[in-house]
Amino acid sequence: MRFGARPVVMLGGLLSSLGVFWASFSTSLLQLYLTLGFLTGFGWALAFAPVMGTLSRYFSSRRSLAMGLALTGNGLSSFAFSPLLRLLADSLAWRGALLATSALGLHLLVCGALLRPLSLRGDLSHSGPAFDLGLFAERGFAAFSFGAALLAAGYFTPYVHLEPYGRAMGLGPYEAAAVVSAASLSDALARLLAGGLADRRLLSPARLLVLCSALTACSLLLFPLASSFADALGLALLYGTSAGSFATVAFGVLPEIVGVARVVNATGLCLMAMSVGGLLGPPLSGFLRDLTGDFTASFLVGGSFVLCASGVFAALPSFCPGCCKDDGDPRIRGIHGLVPSLLPSPLTSKCSQV
Repeated sequence: MRFGARPVVMLGGLLSSLGVFWASFSTSLLQLYLTLGFLTGFGWALAFAPVMGTLSRYFSSRRSLAMGLALTGNGLSSFAFSPLLRLLADSLAWRGALLATSALGLHLLVCGALLRPLSLRGDLSHSGPAFDLGLFAERGFAAFSFGAALLAAGYFTPYVHLEPYGRAMGLGPYEAAAVVSAASLSDALARLLAGGLADRRLLSPARLLVLCSALTACSLLLFPLASSFADALGLALLYGTSAGSFATVAFGVLPEIVGVARVVNATGLCLMAMSVGGLLGPPLSGFLRDLTGDFTASFLVGGSFVLCASGVFAALPSFCPGCCKDDGDPRIRGIHGLVPSLLPSPLTSKCSQV
């Protein structure tokens, strides 16, 4: 909000690359926490949040499709890098693989330099607050961010445990990596298709969120039943399709909840909430894996988190679009028309913002 997306994204790309580079020289777990964990994670946050918020401002009528196209790169890179990093680790050891990853990360500087500043009517002043924490006081954003935090607690479970789970099933290292790649590929394709589907408005964005998160939860809950490569591959495809669709729909609906002028700040705050869930989920699933000796409890708990998230998304004001109308004079419209004289006049006629 203060300096614009371009310098912040470029700084994030530099820090994330340096974090991975310095991690390749680590000699202790603490050094990996500080470099690959803190520094790289901080750089990725600086790069990702402003990009997604800025992209929301570039488009209006086909925003979900644009988000789907952009987020497809995430899934495609995961599809390509899962076997590539395994090959680099086998040929160059883990330090060499990190050095190669650090070099790839420098491309974020180029991507950040290509972002064009855009001023829109209603933008907040640069001298205003750096963090619009008042967003959490709004029902729509509060429900959205809480649901996103719950979903993140289970969302990363397959990417953390899927490869070791496959190897525990008796799969070879490249077969296990292929399962992760299949999830990533279906994730990428689903992001693109979900963007086009969301723009067609066959379902309200909130209902799409509930549907995608519920399917993601089902795939996680079914993972412990897999007993072969085909089973793991099929569930990975189901997980990638549902989880990828959620990512596109979520970032597409956020501007409708908070408005375009506040979307950059809202994106950062929402990702912060998701990081809290992401910080809780993978360590908890790893603890359960060590405690029980298998991955069953890890996937069941992860699926339960995501299932709870789908229930929270059902509390979004736009989940039931018939609860209020976007047309008509808001000054004479109360709650279902019952008490119009007792409420202050809202500043907007949009249901999601009232």
